[in-house]
Amino acid sequence: MKLCPIFLFFLFGQLVLCQIQDKVDFIKAEVQIEPIPKEKQVNGTVRYEFQVLKDVDSIFLDAVNTEFSSVLLDLKKVKFSNDGKTISVHKKFRKGGTHFLELTYTSKPKQTVYFLGWEDKNPSNNQIWTQGQGKYTSHWLPSFDDMNEKVEFDIRIAAKNGLSVFSNGKLVDKNAIKENKKVWTFNMDKAMSSYLVAFAIGDFEKKTTTSTSKVPIELYYEPKDSLKVEPTYRYTKEIFDFLEDEIDVPYPWQNYKQIPVQDFLYAGMENTGATIFSNTFVVDSVAFTDKNYVNVNAHEMAHQWFGNLVTEQSGEHHWLHEGFATYYAYLAEKEIFGEDYFYWRLLETAEALANFSGDGNGEALTNSSAGSLTFYEKGAWALVMLKERVGELNFKLGIKNYLTKYAYQNVTISDFMWEMEKASGMKLSDFKEMWLQESEFSFDKVKDFLIDKSTSVCTYFDIKKAIEKKNTLAETILMDRWDALQSDDLKYHLVLDYGSELSEDFVKRILDGESIRVRQAIAFSLEKVSNQIQNDFEGLLQDKSYKTIESALYRLWTDFPNNQKSYLDKTDSIVGLPNKNVRLLWLTLALVSPEYNTELKPDYFDELSGYTSSEHHFEIRLLAFEYLKNIGGLNDESLRNLVEACSHHVWHFKKSSRGILKNFLKGEGNIARLKSIYPSLGQEQQQYLDKALSK
Repeated sequence: MKLCPIFLFFLFGQLVLCQIQDKVDFIKAEVQIEPIPKEKQVNGTVRYEFQVLKDVDSIFLDAVNTEFSSVLLDLKKVKFSNDGKTISVHKKFRKGGTHFLELTYTSKPKQTVYFLGWEDKNPSNNQIWTQGQGKYTSHWLPSFDDMNEKVEFDIRIAAKNGLSVFSNGKLVDKNAIKENKKVWTFNMDKAMSSYLVAFAIGDFEKKTTTSTSKVPIELYYEPKDSLKVEPTYRYTKEIFDFLEDEIDVPYPWQNYKQIPVQDFLYAGMENTGATIFSNTFVVDSVAFTDKNYVNVNAHEMAHQWFGNLVTEQSGEHHWLHEGFATYYAYLAEKEIFGEDYFYWRLLETAEALANFSGDGNGEALTNSSAGSLTFYEKGAWALVMLKERVGELNFKLGIKNYLTKYAYQNVTISDFMWEMEKASGMKLSDFKEMWLQESEFSFDKVKDFLIDKSTSVCTYFDIKKAIEKKNTLAETILMDRWDALQSDDLKYHLVLDYGSELSEDFVKRILDGESIRVRQAIAFSLEKVSNQIQNDFEGLLQDKSYKTIESALYRLWTDFPNNQKSYLDKTDSIVGLPNKNVRLLWLTLALVSPEYNTELKPDYFDELSGYTSSEHHFEIRLLAFEYLKNIGGLNDESLRNLVEACSHHVWHFKKSSRGILKNFLKGEGNIARLKSIYPSLGQEQQQYLDKALSK
C-alpha cells in the first residue's frame, strides 16, 4: 500500500511515542480535581510516580485541550512542550531511577466530561459525570490513551456542599473546606487503564449491601427515586454472588458502586469498581416487566474481571471485553430467570446476527472496526460454542487460569485461546477460524445447538415447519398443540408470528387465560380489534406492563372512536416507562380527540411541548418531538429545543433530531419560521442552523 507523506509522518510520530513509553513505567497517580460547571472546565493537579526501564530523553502523557500552569519533575521546574493533544517532558533519564512528575492544569473538555442541568432552574438536575472509554480520560486528566499503561489512581475531588461525589476506589475521607465545599478522597490499591478512571457528581443518596464474600456494594439513586431502588437494583447481590462463583476468581477490587445519570451515552460503563449507567433503567415494579437493569447490571459487573482486571492490548482483541461480559450477563439471567429465558434470548440474538450476516455485513471478531452486534452478541455466541466444544469443566478451568495468570495485565486473543487449549488438551485452531476469524455467522450450527438444548425452541421450529409443510391455517396446528405448551416464551413468539391470523375465539382464549407476556403478544400483533373481542382486549389496559398498555390504548382508541373518552379517562394518570411512553401517547391522543376535554387542550399541548426541553431525558424529548411533528404541533418553543438537540452529546439523539429538523424544513413556510427564532438561539445553535439552512 502506498502511504501519503502526511500519514507516514503521523505513523512515525505515534511509533516514537510508543517507543518512549515502553521505556518508562508509570506506577501511581495522586489526582486532585475541581470541576467548574459554569465554565465547563476541570482544574486539577496530578502527581505521577514512574520508573525508568531504559535510558530515554523524554516522556509524554496524553492531554487534550489542556493548559499547564506548573510542571515539576522531582519538585523542580522542567522544560515541556504542549501541542494540545500531548504534554512532553524533555530530560535525559537513566535506567533504574524513580521520579515524580507533578502537573497543575486546567482542561476544557469537549467530550468525556459532561455538565448537565446547570443551566436550568432546578438544582436537583445538576450533574457532572464522565465517560472514558472511546472518549478518552485525557480530555480532563493528563493520562494515557494507551490501555497498556496501567496505573494506581488515587483521586481527590472538590464539590459544592449538598452534592454527592462518586469515583473509583474506597472513600477514605470527606472534609469540608472553605467556600461551601467538601473534598472527597478515594483510594485505590490496584492499577488500571486510564479509560476506566471516572467520577460523577450530583444530588444522590445510596443504599449499601454486601456480597456473600463481604465485598461492599453501594447502590446510588436520586432522592426522587427512592421508591424505585428495589426494582431498579433487583437481583444485584444475586448477580454478584453468581459471577464470583461462576468465574471462580474473587472480585478483584475493593468495593463495587453503581450510579444512574441523566443522558448517559450508553446503557452503562464498567469503570473500575464504579459503574455509571443510564437513569432510563431506574424503574418501578411495573416497568420492570418490560425494561429492567438486570442484563446491563450483570454485563457491567462481569467487565470488572473481563476488561478491567484483564485488559485487551488493542482493538482487535475487543472480544475479550464485550463478548465475555455479554456471555456472563446471559448466564446471570439464566440463573435468575431460568433456562427457557436464556435459550430464547440466544435465539433472538442468533436471528439478528443471521440477518446481519445474510445481508453481507458479517464481521470477524478479530476485526477492530467491527460493530456492537458483532463484539457483543457474536462474541457471546463464540463463548457458548467454545464451552460446548471443550466441556464445562475445562472451560471454567481455562477461564480461571486465564484471569489468574494475566491479572492486572494486558492480553491478546491468542493468550486466551492458549489457556483454553492447555485446560482442555485440545487443538482449537479450527474453532478460532470458524468463530473468531470468519465474517459469516454460522446460524445453522447455533440453531441445531438450540434445538438440542431447549425443548421449547425445538417445539417452536417443529410447529413452524408443520405450518409451512402442510400449507394450512396456522391456527389449526396451534390449537391442536396449545394446551401442551408449557413455555411462555414459546407462546409469545408463536403469537407474534401468527397472531394476525388467529380467530376471535382463539384470541379471546389467550386474553382470558394466558400470562401478561403472552397477552402482550396479542396487543402487539393484532392489526384490528373486533367488537367480539373488544371487552377482552380492554382488559389489557389493566395489565402490569406499560408497553402493553401503550399498545392497547392506541389500538382501542383507533378502532372504537365512540369510546375514546372512556379509554382516555381510564389511562389519564399513567406515566409509563422512564421515557413516559404512555403519558406522551395519551397527551397526543387527547389533543387530536375533537370532543375530549376541550378546555384542557392548551394545558395538554403545553405539557407535551414542555417535554422537548433539555431538562428532560433525551428519550422523552425524542418521543415528544416525534408526536409533535406527527400532529403538526412544533411551536417556537419546541423548535428552539429541536435545534438545540441537533448538537446534543448523545450521537443517536443528535442524528434523529437532525433528521426531524431536515424534514421540517421541507414544509411550506417552515424556513421562515426557523429564521424568526434565530435571534433567540445560542451561538452553537445558530451555527448549526446556518449549516442546515444552507443545504
